[in-house]
Amino acid sequence: MPELLKAPLVVEFPFTRSLGPVQSAFLTGLRERTVLGVKTTDGRVLVPPVEYDPVTADEIRDLVEVGATGTVTTWAWNPAPRRGQPLDTPFAWVLVRLDGADTALLHALDAPSADAVRTGLRVRVRWAAERTGAITDIACFEPYEGPREGLYEGPDSGEARDHSGDFANAVTGIVAPARLDYTYSPGRAQSAYINALAERKTVGERCPSCRKVYVPPRGACPTCGVATDEQVEVGPRGTVTTYCIVNIKAKNLDIEVPYVYGHIALDGADLALHGRIGGIPYDQVRMGLRVEPVWTEGGRYPDHYRPTGEPDADYDAYKELL
Repeated sequence: MPELLKAPLVVEFPFTRSLGPVQSAFLTGLRERTVLGVKTTDGRVLVPPVEYDPVTADEIRDLVEVGATGTVTTWAWNPAPRRGQPLDTPFAWVLVRLDGADTALLHALDAPSADAVRTGLRVRVRWAAERTGAITDIACFEPYEGPREGLYEGPDSGEARDHSGDFANAVTGIVAPARLDYTYSPGRAQSAYINALAERKTVGERCPSCRKVYVPPRGACPTCGVATDEQVEVGPRGTVTTYCIVNIKAKNLDIEVPYVYGHIALDGADLALHGRIGGIPYDQVRMGLRVEPVWTEGGRYPDHYRPTGEPDADYDAYKELL
């Protein structure tokens, strides 16, 4: 049994979203060291604010300012912070009900040890030195034994004060980076597939029941649900079954746009795989185009596929692979 492959894998992309009036006011307020919530029709104050009442589904826009101090309602200790987390030393994840609020906000608490954290602990916001209008403008919470901080109707009433939500240069959109770091193992079938690519061969597996050849192999037939282990070499040539024209340049990908990415049914395969189409102007790529792989020196997989010069395949030859 050959050794199974495994390698670190990172999936990373920026997530861009626009903000409605409620979230815009909330994040802009953080930039100005002001924590805003929203008041529901029954008088509850929700922090962080939402745009629709979670009970009635009514739209809610009544903004209120709450305190920068609050009480821990529950917590969990994080002994080994990971990349991108609020603190690089051990800390507690806490739910904090800010003074004047009826719900709790999730954030980090800077504490010397787990023994220093408890439900009911009084805390306050530690503001980031540089604030841009994001939840990270709250650097973390810290233990606090002083008086309440924030604007209230009375000195100790704990009632939130109405707020217009108007700020200069309001934040109207955010870009949130998303990233997953993990170790991926392709398993027996795809390990064999990848090892074959190193020898410039494409290998699939045939289902013992329906006799279809799947490339890349999954180790089991998705139609019949039975294990597959009969290896079948396919290609190297194939047929473009469908395709798209890419006009957005991807990060860390040194390919000029526009370019074409397509589904390619290799000869002998019953499942189309993905591949970039090159060696032809993007506006001349078409369904049925016959292509072959172009391997880079030392590469473990085809860099792209190019036209073979053969006549286009008849539609009936690949219509079941669309």
